[in-house]
Amino acid sequence: MFKKVNRNENRKKRHARVRRKIFGTPEKPRLNVFRSGKHIYAQIIDDSVGHTLVSASTLENKENLTSTKNKEAARLVGEAIAKKALEKGIQEVVFDRGGYLYHGRIKELADAAREAGLKF
Repeated sequence: MFKKVNRNENRKKRHARVRRKIFGTPEKPRLNVFRSGKHIYAQIIDDSVGHTLVSASTLENKENLTSTKNKEAARLVGEAIAKKALEKGIQEVVFDRGGYLYHGRIKELADAAREAGLKF
């Protein structure tokens, strides 16, 4: 008998380990990323009060995209979150990859946010 691997449970365990070390402050909030099968979401969160300061996702720009589940879509979300953050005066963040491996869509989102002016 083989044990069934639950990838989302494993991701949640990795995320919990990362979250023990990463904490968003008002000066340097946390940039959290969530990746589903169809979309990608990003939030900038102040953990000291538990508020989402800025958010962006592929749900907002569906008409500009050919697909919402590729690197191009992740890049647009990264640019959007950085633009919104800079408008609110947020320049530095702590990156929380959400337990996902740092490649593919997660890496594209992070690189696009850095190129748009966000520091982490």
